[in-house]
Amino acid sequence: MASGASGTETARRRRRTTVALKESLRELRNQLSLLNHQVGGRLKLKDVDLDCLELISSAGPLSPSALARRAGLHPATVTGILDRLQRGGWVVRERDPDAADRRAVTVRAVPGRTQELFRVYGGMNSAMDDLCAGYTEEELMLIAGFLRRTAEAGRAATHELSGE
Repeated sequence: MASGASGTETARRRRRTTVALKESLRELRNQLSLLNHQVGGRLKLKDVDLDCLELISSAGPLSPSALARRAGLHPATVTGILDRLQRGGWVVRERDPDAADRRAVTVRAVPGRTQELFRVYGGMNSAMDDLCAGYTEEELMLIAGFLRRTAEAGRAATHELSGE
């Protein structure tokens, strides 16, 4: 009987820990959203513009249609975002020399401008360096793996909701 009670208590603790972890992830999402909103405000970028710029910087160069798919946005919406980013000097549109359609373009981030982003995110980057310094290499690898799998779960959920 004691073994069953112990197992029940272990299962309860695990559920509580899992709930606390999910709550922490929601709080992290909220805080990062607030941070990104402040960064966007400093750089005169809308939140969605900053999101698309991040996608272009990390996965680019991209075609506008590929960006729309990755961002989960309507292509016409992406056109407006790219117009704003180009006017602000954040991205350039270039003809795609490899495309069969001569009108095809790719969008790439302007390298010099990304330094401006790094500067504004400097406080968060320093705080993350300080935080990571308190963990062992093995712990950091475990956390990084968890975050990668969490991001993949988010991508899968997004894909499911979008009906693709």
